[in-house]
Amino acid sequence: MSGTVGMVTAVSSNGVYSFTKPNRDSVRLLAGLGVEGDVHAGVTVKHRSRVAQDPTKPNLRQVHLMHEELFAEVSAEGFKVMPGDLGENITTRGIDLLGLPVGTLLRIGDDAVLEVTGLRNPCLQIDNFQDGLLKRVVGRDETGNLVLKAGIMSIVREGGTVRPGDGIKVELPSGPHRPLERV
Repeated sequence: MSGTVGMVTAVSSNGVYSFTKPNRDSVRLLAGLGVEGDVHAGVTVKHRSRVAQDPTKPNLRQVHLMHEELFAEVSAEGFKVMPGDLGENITTRGIDLLGLPVGTLLRIGDDAVLEVTGLRNPCLQIDNFQDGLLKRVVGRDETGNLVLKAGIMSIVREGGTVRPGDGIKVELPSGPHRPLERV
């Protein structure tokens, strides 16, 4: 995969712990940290459940990306979800985020580069946002395997400003590809 294959449709951040994140005109990604001013930015884990387990672990969840196509999917089942509602930092269109392998690089806009680390593990807060939504973003495939649809997590390899309308180029890693797992 090369060339621009997708685009940013929204960017969101929040400086305080909150399930949703307000949309912004732009966000600045900081190498090795995450979204400038976002509560989840940092070298070590920032998500409350991860901090409780071991606050010294590396933060593999610096930037959360969500595919806009999920909103249409859950809308067909009666749920209204907009960019930032599920806590993502970057909302995308045109990329099968869930199908990317670990280590994929996402080149966004002029300078920013993210490295995909894994799947977001959806939590019960999704049902607090809209009752029954968790069952729509967690499912099973035809063989009974768990399917997590609530986006992917990444780390910032190269910083830069990201805005709605920016193109996204996908650079797959060499060698055997590892499917995404929860991080």
